[in-house]
Amino acid sequence: MKPSDLHSSILPLLFFLTLAHGLSPKCHTPDKGSTLQVLHVFSPCSPFRPSTPLSWEESVLQMQSDDKTRLLYLSSLVAGKSVVPIASGRQIIQSPTYIVRANVGTPPQTMLMAVDTSNDAAWVPCTGCVGCSSAVFDSAKSTSFKSLGCQDAQCKQVQNPTCGTTCSFNMTYGSSTIAASLAQDTLKLATDPVPSYTLGCVQKTTGNSMPPQGLLGLGRGPLSLLSQTQSLYQSTFSYCLPSFKSLNFSGSLKLGTKGQPLRIKYTPLLKNPRRSSLYYVNLLAIKVGRRIVNIPTSAFAFNPTTGAGTIIDSGTVFTRLVQPAYIAVRDEFRRRMGPATVSSLGGFDTCYTVPVTIPTITFMFAGMNVTLPQDNFLIHSTAGSTTCLAMAAAPDNVNSALNVIANLQQQNHRVLFDVPNSRLGVARELCT
Repeated sequence: MKPSDLHSSILPLLFFLTLAHGLSPKCHTPDKGSTLQVLHVFSPCSPFRPSTPLSWEESVLQMQSDDKTRLLYLSSLVAGKSVVPIASGRQIIQSPTYIVRANVGTPPQTMLMAVDTSNDAAWVPCTGCVGCSSAVFDSAKSTSFKSLGCQDAQCKQVQNPTCGTTCSFNMTYGSSTIAASLAQDTLKLATDPVPSYTLGCVQKTTGNSMPPQGLLGLGRGPLSLLSQTQSLYQSTFSYCLPSFKSLNFSGSLKLGTKGQPLRIKYTPLLKNPRRSSLYYVNLLAIKVGRRIVNIPTSAFAFNPTTGAGTIIDSGTVFTRLVQPAYIAVRDEFRRRMGPATVSSLGGFDTCYTVPVTIPTITFMFAGMNVTLPQDNFLIHSTAGSTTCLAMAAAPDNVNSALNVIANLQQQNHRVLFDVPNSRLGVARELCT
């Protein structure tokens, strides 16, 4: 990265769209091998992008609101208050964060499915679904579609199954309720067909929380992509999430061991038996510039019983730290900025109208350090007049013991999930 790049601004998502509407991005780039194009929901290639761009302040406040809903869901997972649904669990899934093209059925029907590292199963809205969007999967047109009954083992792996002619289940999902049946069909990702893939076929939904064209879970549970494609992908995948400045606003999802980076730093993945889907890592310390911030070790301690610790999550936009950790990082950040006047914007309490002079923030994990340039921890207004530290404390009404490393902090990095070896790798990469 050139030094000049460190001072260039991160374009807010929605402002980016006002620039991109007149461009011709490569929206139909074919997926190759076992690599899929990853699109942000606000990409000019995404049909889910807002029709009316918001102001910078409105877009930041919207993202913060979306994150709060996401954190409530993650909190319910780690606290063991709910059964993991066969869905993403965010209230704002009419705007999922990242989507991929998946082909379902024979002949294939293309669905733009939300991807989520903190969830397991896949599901799609099916023909006749009450309350779903217009884009649905037509199971009658698929010669490989098969309904599953209550006698099938997979039926025991969904929430609250009920028995009729098929295995059906109901779930609450943010502000929505969803009724679905369990089925199998061919799922084709890039050029890899996966026959008899178990997924939910949504029949009815209320509210506006459901991902319009379905969800593809990248967690570690029995119905996840990793579990169902173990012989094909060896429970290994990586993604590279694009910066908000990326022209096409698209990155990549690489499935399997082939083509993964050889030069990459690793930290162990930790196992929480109560919430096996979540990717816990051992965060030890944080540096602001060159100084290690004085944070109590209890702020990062991993505890499977309470769910305390640190997770890597693709669905949260801005990193949230438990209060003692965030306050320590924020205070050191402000100290380094000297007498400059501090302002706030929504959930961001450390904003400036002068250039930020802190070059890096480093997350120190067991076995590896990840040093972030300004693009990964600052967010700038469209005019460049306001700059905020793009992190916050976990809200008071969620699990106060959970740290979430979010997707803004992961952008322009290759993040490798090597489940067989229980490790997570991170390497710098320009994601385009």
